[in-house]
Amino acid sequence: MRSEVVRDLSKVLFLDIETVPAVWRWEDLEPDLQDLWAAKTRRRQEQLGRNAGELYVEAGIQAEFGKIICIGVGRIERKGDGLHLRATTFHGHDEKDVLQQFTALLDRHYASDDHWLCGHNGKEFDFPYIARRCVVNGVRLPRLLDIAGLKPWEVGHLDTMNLWSFGDRKNFTSLALLTRILGIPTPKDDISGADVGRVYYEEQDLERIARYCRKDVVATAQLYLRLRGEALIPDTHIEQV
Repeated sequence: MRSEVVRDLSKVLFLDIETVPAVWRWEDLEPDLQDLWAAKTRRRQEQLGRNAGELYVEAGIQAEFGKIICIGVGRIERKGDGLHLRATTFHGHDEKDVLQQFTALLDRHYASDDHWLCGHNGKEFDFPYIARRCVVNGVRLPRLLDIAGLKPWEVGHLDTMNLWSFGDRKNFTSLALLTRILGIPTPKDDISGADVGRVYYEEQDLERIARYCRKDVVATAQLYLRLRGEALIPDTHIEQV
């Protein structure tokens, strides 16, 4: 049986993903997919008083209509002078290639029962989104994502938003808000998650998105340490590549 008290931080892979609509413009979406999008979002259309085309700006957060362009990962190591964090990204226009690079990392280094994935809102978004897009692309699920049939305590997933909720199931608190109120330093970025689709399709600046993703990985790792009551990792011990 797993325990969410992780003693060896090097066993945790921190991650964040960036997603965009598979097709940028509503009018470029195939007619049958337009109908399916309209059906999937009908309740939200009624709630907001907007039509399916107007809601298509949200397609990137739906795994059936979006794609992953960047997966950021980070690992903490304890060295002689304290904790160090290294963050990097797998990113590209070919989603299958991005997924294969990521799953190869999990298969090589995070395949045993004492390994964990950690994200902010990871249990509701990042982890299932990656798994679904692996299925769509025919990429074999690594052990940490292949959770069908497992009991909740057997799943190696950590979620900083869930840890912050302290049992409040209605809780949704953004990473930006938590880093602010908990005194976790984060560099001011020129984009937010809402800008990723525009920056990808209109500015065609994938490297800018990758930098943004790496910073979120660092913030998630620092938040996890803060929630454990541990000191933050100094900037001099953080490497982003």
